[in-house]
Amino acid sequence: QVQLVESGGGLVQAGDSLRLSCAASGRTFSSYAMGWFRQAPGKEREFVAAIRWSGGSTYYADSVKGRFTVSRDNAKNTVYLQMNSLKPEDTAVYYCAARRGSAWVVKRSEYDYWGQGTQVTVSS
Repeated sequence: QVQLVESGGGLVQAGDSLRLSCAASGRTFSSYAMGWFRQAPGKEREFVAAIRWSGGSTYYADSVKGRFTVSRDNAKNTVYLQMNSLKPEDTAVYYCAARRGSAWVVKRSEYDYWGQGTQVTVSS
């Protein structure tokens, strides 16, 4: 069992940066691939970024590529999402998710555990 708690969301202006954190419980955090998803009002939850269990491989949605960076610190049981050059269309609730196994995936249904989410609002 893994419990995930996101933090770091807030209200920012377009062009600003935020860093989201996702703290995980459990001793086997390093055995999980991690993903970030987001859900805007009235829209489906969509994939944002993912990272392999070792941190050696990452993958991003086209909409955030070059602006967002996912990383992890297995010693701290934490995964991060650095978000730069934020745009109003990045406004959403951001969720982290954990998947048993080493490889990252983009499908929401492939993840086993989810956090409660943190709100990110970007004003124009």
